[in-house]
Parts: sequence; C-alpha cells; structure tokens
Amino acid sequence: MAMRKKKTVVVKRRPKTGVAAAPIDKGFMYCKDYFHIDLDRKDGVKLMKEYVKKNCSNLDAKAILACPDYVFTVRTHIAACMHWINSGLDFEKRKFIQNQYQDDGSVKKVEVESFYDGHDAVRRFLDFAIDAGKKILAEKSEIAEEKSNVVVLTPLQRYQEKLNNTIMSDLDDLEDSWIGGEEADFDLYNRFRYHGLTGKAAEPVRKVLEGWLLDYNDAYHKRCDQAVEGYSHVKRSVMRRRIKHVELMLADCDKLKAASAATRKVRKPRVKSADKQVVNMKYKKEDKDYKIVSINPISIVGSYRLYVFNAKTREITEYVSGKVDGFSVKGTTLQGFDPDNSRKIRLRKPEDFIKVAQSKTPRQINTAWSKLTTKESKPNGRINSDCILLRMLDK
Repeated sequence: MAMRKKKTVVVKRRPKTGVAAAPIDKGFMYCKDYFHIDLDRKDGVKLMKEYVKKNCSNLDAKAILACPDYVFTVRTHIAACMHWINSGLDFEKRKFIQNQYQDDGSVKKVEVESFYDGHDAVRRFLDFAIDAGKKILAEKSEIAEEKSNVVVLTPLQRYQEKLNNTIMSDLDDLEDSWIGGEEADFDLYNRFRYHGLTGKAAEPVRKVLEGWLLDYNDAYHKRCDQAVEGYSHVKRSVMRRRIKHVELMLADCDKLKAASAATRKVRKPRVKSADKQVVNMKYKKEDKDYKIVSINPISIVGSYRLYVFNAKTREITEYVSGKVDGFSVKGTTLQGFDPDNSRKIRLRKPEDFIKVAQSKTPRQINTAWSKLTTKESKPNGRINSDCILLRMLDK
C-alpha cells in the first residue's frame, strides 16, 4: 500500500511593523523616507529617548529628556540616523544628476557625489537638546525655589491678619475721625457680621476698647495728669459721649461672644458598634450548677430590658432602659439603664425564679417578683465574671 505524503504546513512569518520594518537593505535615504512618511511619531520618539539614555551621560540625558516631545517628533531624520547607527551600518556616498548652467546659457547634466554624515547630525542634535534642556531645568528649579520660599501662615496668624485688615482697621479709622474732630458713630455688632467674624475676635477688640475707656475716664475724672493734658482740647460733653459710645461697643463684645456660643456646632459623639462595645465585657458564659448559659452580649446593645443572674451571690437583677435608643456598654458596665425602675434581689430558690425570668412576660415576672420575701436593692450596672446574661427583651 502506497504511503501518502504528509502535507507540509507553512507558517507565514508575522509582518514586521514600526521601527523593525524600516528598510535597511536599500540604503539610508530609503530608511530616512520610511521614518518620515510611514513610521508612527511615537515610535520614533521612543527610539530617540532610548538612544539618549544609552549613549549620553546621566546629566546630559536628564537635560535632553526634559525637552518637550515636539523637539523629538519634528526630527524624523535624526531618528533614522540613530536607527542606522544602532544597526551598525555606514552612511554611504550618494550619486545624483545635477543641472549645471554653462556660460553660453546651455544646461549640462553633471553627475555629483555627496556624503550624508549621520553621526555629525546626531551630535549636533544632542548639543542643541542639551542646551535647551538645561534652560528648562533651570526655569523649573527657579519656580521650585520660589515655591519653597513662600511663607505659609498658621491658622492663628491668618486669623490675626484678617482681624488687622477688617475690624482693627475700622477702629483705627474711628479713632482718627475722633482725633480729627468728627464724632462718628460705629456699630460694632453689625461690623462684625459684615466681616464674617465670630465671638473669638471680640477679645482682642475688647482690649483696645478698654484702653480707650481707661484714657477717657482718666481725662474726664482728672485722675491722670497726662490724660488730662492729652485730651485738654476735647470738651467734657464730647468726652462723655465717647465714654458712653465705648461702653456700648464693649456691651456689643459681650453680645457677640454670647451669640457665638449659642450658634457653636455641637460635636456629635461617635457611636461604637455593638461588637466593639462588648469586646471588654466580662460575664459567665455557662453555669453547670444551675444549668444555664448566657445570651450573646451583642444583643444587649439597643435592648430595653435585661435580666442578669449572679451565680455566686444568687442575686437576680432586672435592668430597665431609661433611653430611647436602649442600653449601651462601656467596658464592663451597663450604660443607659434607669436606676429608679431597675432593681436587684437575692433568691432563696434560684431554680424556680430563673424559669420564670427565662420564659414569662414582664408582667408575669413582676407578679412573681412581688412574692419574693428578701430585701430589694438598686443595681450599679457592673457585670462581672460571675454574672449570667439571662435574658434580653425589647420592651
């Protein structure tokens, strides 16, 4: 039987693209035209930057790479030269026909030979890019230095600057008008609101006004010779008016502080999750003598009624919540219970009452509680390692 010849499968070679597809077997000019017409600009820029990193010093490479991309994209012939050099090829001489005009006006075709020095072209490009990049780096360094020299004011300094530019400036203008003989009025409260200042700014303003008031009173009541001499040109009626006006402004300072306190935002307390509240809670998980186990302590958070049995002292405690959001736990202490409605009592026969506490309604438990003859007391909310968390209710 004749053997069938196995068919050979020919796998087509994947076509080259990008820089790898540049023609290097037809001469440099064909390669240059490919870089200029067919090659994607991004591929050319990538080739040039890789050449710079490989063939230049670190300082020169840093300067060249600081140049914007358009410095590279417009120089496709330099990218072609770098690729030609990377391929280990020599730049060949090129012959072409050139028209040469004679003295008699005729044209003669002459063969001319030229040589394109790609190494020199790359060298000139690198020198240019180094100079341009160093200027860019110097400008960036100056900008960074200017930013580092900027003085950053603290919040307190910014607030003090705002005070000096607003209300303090207004008080200086008021004092200048009074010195100039004008008796201008000044509504301190509304000026605070106009500048958006709070009661925090009232204190430095108060110190200025108290200084004014002290000088005016010393001059008016003749308690200080220097004050009397300094305000000798001011009539007593005008002095009385100024004293009254300063006292009104001091009263406005008190009003501003009170208004600021009234509108101050109240910080809402952060509520911990139930599992984080009970993480440090100490309780007895199971008591084998009474054959009872504790409920999960996480269920206590947010509930409104809790029964706890102390296996060591035989005391049972009924906690009733006094808050709308129920119980909370802090460490090993129950929080949010009403001390007036909560109660604790020692049991003579714990087994009988535990059954009632575990299964009956609050009203039925209350009836059984009233029949107990031992003395009742008030609980303190502490839960220790002898306590069984017997039952939790939401009502």
